[in-house]
Amino acid sequence: MRPMDTQVNTLLPFMKMHGLGNDFVVVDARARSFDLTDGQIKAIAHRQKGVGFDQLAVIAHGAEGNNADAHLTFYNSDGSTSAACGNATRCIARHLMNESGSETLTLTTDRGTLFAKEAGEGLVSVNMGHPQLSWDEIPLAYEMDTLELAIAGAPTATGMGNPHCTFFVDDAEAVDLAAFGAAHEHHALYPERTNVQVAQVIGPDHIRMRVWERGVGITLASGSSSCATAVAAARRGLTGRKVQIDLDGGTLWIDWAADGVWMTGATEHVFSGTFTAEFLDRSR
Repeated sequence: MRPMDTQVNTLLPFMKMHGLGNDFVVVDARARSFDLTDGQIKAIAHRQKGVGFDQLAVIAHGAEGNNADAHLTFYNSDGSTSAACGNATRCIARHLMNESGSETLTLTTDRGTLFAKEAGEGLVSVNMGHPQLSWDEIPLAYEMDTLELAIAGAPTATGMGNPHCTFFVDDAEAVDLAAFGAAHEHHALYPERTNVQVAQVIGPDHIRMRVWERGVGITLASGSSSCATAVAAARRGLTGRKVQIDLDGGTLWIDWAADGVWMTGATEHVFSGTFTAEFLDRSR
C-alpha cells in the first residue's frame, strides 16, 4: 500500500462499530482517497496502543457504471485482507441507510455484489451471495469432497468469499478454541488459511457456534462464519436452510435462500473519532 498523505489533512476520521461484539474500525474514503500501510493497520488494531478491532473496513465510492452505493474493502487485525466480512457489511449498511434514508443498498466487495436491506426492529439483513462448495473455489489444496474433509472430526469446507472449516461437535463449550482454532487455521488443506468454527446443533434449526477467525483469533461473532456453518449444517442434513445461530456475542439468523445466503442481526455504532497525524506517521 502507498503511505497515506497526512499533509492533506492532519486528522483521519473513523467510526468504531460492532455486530454482536465482532468489532470494526471503519474509515470513509469517499471524501478523499488515502491508503493505510500494513504497519498503520496493525497499529490501529492494537487494543492498548491503538483502537482495537477484529477487522478494519474502508468505504469507497462504487465503481462508475455499476450502480453500487459503495465499495467496501476489509483488513484483518494482522494486516491481511479478507474479501468478505458479513458483520462489518451489516454495520456499514446501517450507517449508509441512515445517511441516505434508503431501506435498501447495493454494495460491492472483493466477494462480489451484495444487497442489504432494513429488517425492522433494529436489525439489518445482507445477502452474502451463493456459497462456494467446490474445492477449487473455497479454495482447498487439491480436489476432494468438501462435505467431510479428511481431517479428524470430518469438518465441512465452505467458501463465503473467504474459506471456512466447520466442525460439528457434541459440546461447543468444551472445546479449547484457542488451541483448536490456531491448530487448524494453518492446516495444509487450506492454502489461504481458514476460519474455524465449532458448531453444536441444540434444537430444530438452532445452532450454538464459536469461531476462530483467520488473521484475528477468537471473536465474539462472525457473519461469514455463521453463513458457512448454516450452509454446512443444511448440506449435512442436520438442519433446514433457515437457522438461528447463537454466538458468544449474540444471535444471527441465516437463510440459505435461492438468491444467496441472507444474514440478519443487530449492529451498533459505538463512537466516532480521529487518528492524529503523529500516530499515523509513527506507525508507518
